[in-house]
Amino acid sequence: MNKEAFLSELRKKLSGLPQEDIEERISFYSEMIDDRMEDGIPEEEAVAGIGSVDAVRDQIMADIPLAKLVKEKVRPKRSLKAWEIVLLVLGSPLWIPLLIAAVAVIFSLFIVLWAVVISIFAVDFSLAAAALACFACIFVYLYAGNPAGAVFSAGAGIVCAGLAILFFFVCAWIAKGAVKLTGRMLLGIKSSFVGKEE
Repeated sequence: MNKEAFLSELRKKLSGLPQEDIEERISFYSEMIDDRMEDGIPEEEAVAGIGSVDAVRDQIMADIPLAKLVKEKVRPKRSLKAWEIVLLVLGSPLWIPLLIAAVAVIFSLFIVLWAVVISIFAVDFSLAAAALACFACIFVYLYAGNPAGAVFSAGAGIVCAGLAILFFFVCAWIAKGAVKLTGRMLLGIKSSFVGKEE
């Protein structure tokens, strides 16, 4: 793909962004390609070295705040006619609850995802606390003259400590996955505001 085709495709993919942002990003990538070509890299290789248009678009989308995208999408491109205003007002009992419901569903997905992560960390914390309690009970059993209870408490403490350590790595892996999934969900929401031809 040559420079012009890359920039043209990128412009199409960013069509929902504010015009000044599009021009800023296009000039940035145009200059990046020119710099690579000045270093002696052929045009097609210079463009390929930047990455695919979709990867560049995803990176740009990750950098732009969601509020800015919503503001740009909601702002009318022209003044509304009287009949359009009347339809908006008359349809508001239908579209406002639907909009609120959609936002509530998306928000609840985020809440449920992170509630699961917090619950898993709570289980790990409980295992660690149980290990500490078992180790403390060793001294109580020894003081009471019950060596069998002390041995049992030591074994239970070691098992709980081992499970807590192993479960911590599972928790960290799940938390990383939740962060990635949250990022993908936000990118998906942002993507719904751009990339469509006006």
